[in-house]
Amino acid sequence: MTLLILGVLLYSLLHLFKRILPGPRAAMGDAGKGVVALSSLAGIVLMVIGYRAAELVPVYTPLPGMGHLNNTLMLISIFLFGVGGTKGTLYPRMRHPMLTGMLLWAVAHLLVNGDVASIILFGGLGLWAIVEMVAINRAGSWTPPTDGRGLKGDAMNLVGTVVLYGIIAGVHIWLGYNPFLGTYG
Repeated sequence: MTLLILGVLLYSLLHLFKRILPGPRAAMGDAGKGVVALSSLAGIVLMVIGYRAAELVPVYTPLPGMGHLNNTLMLISIFLFGVGGTKGTLYPRMRHPMLTGMLLWAVAHLLVNGDVASIILFGGLGLWAIVEMVAINRAGSWTPPTDGRGLKGDAMNLVGTVVLYGIIAGVHIWLGYNPFLGTYG
């Protein structure tokens, strides 16, 4: 559990670093991007190792059929992750599509996982997404972008979403967590 907590903290604090300490982060220049990227990767590795090694300590029992809601929320979440890159119709309408996607990802996983490690992992990252959105909003106003691709971007994002969803589902099945059962346990 210690590795899991350290991973969540490392990942979250690194991503908040620019907001909490903008001066020191700016002083790092472009080299700081590499440091943050490698440290974030270390945080992800710690989270994966910590989560996989954590003892199953149930806190609540997910409701039957929540897997279906989880799957729907995951499709939306993955789509939101791609909004900034594909610049579809949501691009000029949403300030935080990726962070909103992360929050949906966390909620989706909390619907189907009721153990302590899941609450730490998914709850912690969901909380980070909320804090990050608030910090960005407090830092200044938002000017919506105007260089979107419209429906072409949405079509690109939809194809990418379906492909990535299939890969993620395949990895979950390979790990022994079939996301298409509807009820997990």
